[in-house]
Amino acid sequence: MCRGLVLTFPLMALLAACSSEPEPQEASSEVASIGDGGMREPALPEPTASATDLVDTNSIPPMLRGRWGLVKLDCTGDPAAAKGLMKVGAKDLEFYESMADMGEIESIAENEVTGAFAFEGEGETWDLDVTLRSPDGGATLVRTDKGADAAPEQLTYTKCP
Repeated sequence: MCRGLVLTFPLMALLAACSSEPEPQEASSEVASIGDGGMREPALPEPTASATDLVDTNSIPPMLRGRWGLVKLDCTGDPAAAKGLMKVGAKDLEFYESMADMGEIESIAENEVTGAFAFEGEGETWDLDVTLRSPDGGATLVRTDKGADAAPEQLTYTKCP
């Protein structure tokens, strides 16, 4: 009786090897070690960077930084009279008689940032949510304020030379 079992097993193994079903392929030939237990799993593909991934999420995007004027003379005229000039730094805004420090960022992209800003000027302090965006690759900057002391309309600045 054992003899029939011994002959049957090699026959079954031969039939399994000749099966027409394809063998399952491994997900990847690369493997990554998992701990010291010797177990290995397929390596995950490297993530690719998107435009948003390349933005520093802790500062105002570079496209929005620099000197911006509401009118041409804000950029080229007497600095003492440039009341519409706004200087945008990595983490702050500077105006004719006030400045604002950036707090928590709500949203950010290469050409836009929205966040909380703490303003100070002429002995007063106030908070605004400010959106800065450039719809045209850095030629103009649109500022929209929200809060109790917000300007009633958005302001459009032109990049100073």
